[in-house]
Amino acid sequence: MLTGNCTLGVDVGTTGVKVVVFDPSEGIIAQGSAPNVLSSENPGWAEADPLQWRENALTLMAALAQEVGASRIGAVAASGMVPAVVLTDADGTPLRRAILQNDARAGREVREIHGELDPEATLVTTGSPVTQQSVAPTLRWLSRHEPEAWSRTRHVVGSYDWLLMSLGARPHVELNWAVESGLFTLDGEAYGPAIEAAKAAGALAPVRRAGEVVGTLSPEAASRTGLSTAVKLVVGGADHVLSAVGAGLASPGDWLVKLGGAGDILAVTSEPITDARFYLDTHAAPGLWLPNGCMAASGSLVRWVQSVVGSDDLAAMDDEAATRQAAEVFVLPYFLGEKSPVNDPDLRGVVAGLHLGHDRVDIFRGALEGVAFGFRHNAEVFADRGIAMERASVTNGGATSLLWKQILASVLGQPLRTLQGHPGAAFGAAYAAALPGGGVDGWQRIGDYVTEGEPVDPDPRLTARYDEAYGLWRELGEVNAAVMRAMARR
Repeated sequence: MLTGNCTLGVDVGTTGVKVVVFDPSEGIIAQGSAPNVLSSENPGWAEADPLQWRENALTLMAALAQEVGASRIGAVAASGMVPAVVLTDADGTPLRRAILQNDARAGREVREIHGELDPEATLVTTGSPVTQQSVAPTLRWLSRHEPEAWSRTRHVVGSYDWLLMSLGARPHVELNWAVESGLFTLDGEAYGPAIEAAKAAGALAPVRRAGEVVGTLSPEAASRTGLSTAVKLVVGGADHVLSAVGAGLASPGDWLVKLGGAGDILAVTSEPITDARFYLDTHAAPGLWLPNGCMAASGSLVRWVQSVVGSDDLAAMDDEAATRQAAEVFVLPYFLGEKSPVNDPDLRGVVAGLHLGHDRVDIFRGALEGVAFGFRHNAEVFADRGIAMERASVTNGGATSLLWKQILASVLGQPLRTLQGHPGAAFGAAYAAALPGGGVDGWQRIGDYVTEGEPVDPDPRLTARYDEAYGLWRELGEVNAAVMRAMARR
């Protein structure tokens, strides 16, 4: 079977797997999604089953190959959560559920390893401090609490790297997983002190960059999908990076709020800027960087509120919440601890200001506002470091909520550029898959496929109220921090 110039991009997200088909001459020509199940058996835990990711991906790939014609597909690349941790045996079989990037179980290990490593050297060398996002504390936790699984581990890889391996790729980790793991330098070289702290020297896979070919589709995966074994498997990238690049973030001054299961705020810079309050990623285009403020819970918190109050209809909740007074109920969105900018896995969520006249809708609106305040906190840290923030965009699942975008614009005091039908990281992965065959002309042209929607402007009636509320929200977080830490450590 001859393979064509179309590509498949697979995105492994917290709440689902998404697959798109990309034709360089037409753009996205087909897409589909399937839900993932998040497991949280203990406070602060966040896990998912890699085999479910694979099953969802294979099912969607088969359906889309049949829809567009299997012979048109020439390459596959994957994107996903970062830095999720997948342990595999020598055959690439997962040894346990994946530990996701917003998991907060390793608080003790974070404190231990932070004390063992040189904080300044670690920050400058890897781009990030030792936090709950770091992989070394997670691996130490596993060796301490699950020694049997750890003893059988031959590869520690990320979500999208493992998915590609399950389709036939050679073991590898993509550069941004490597950088955000804290186990590697900004250049993708092994960082000895962190690796020694994790006792992981024998379990690290080679680092590869987006666009590199790492294998071809296995016979088993080809049989399941109807695709050819000649289909190339190409390294994709971190979901937030590919989503940002795919949204048109191309120059310093461009920045993005990503309303995914976790929340990300990214800004383009021409030089690496390190700070203990945020992470640093490499932009897909050479010579550019992406400082990254990452919040542990964003869309996942909103979904949790919906489940608790018994409403599956987000649009209906939006309509009701739009009629309620702004900033009536304060929510600290630290339901999985928090990463940027406070880096404290022992924080917990708080709902404050309730009285008997409030109901589920006020709590729902408070959650939307609490996440928006968290983004503002991160934006202030960026501005404090002199990062230019001139052209703001908003993407991902939460961006389907007009109310949330209006709240966000008013809290940030910034107009937000929106995108029509933006398929997010799956598109970025599909674009990466087209690079080796010359179907696209480098990362600089990815913006050609972006269609802008109507901008969302701040509501002048709300900006002053949100300015006041934000100050109180910050104070609420500071006052409650000690109590939350004590409760988390009980």
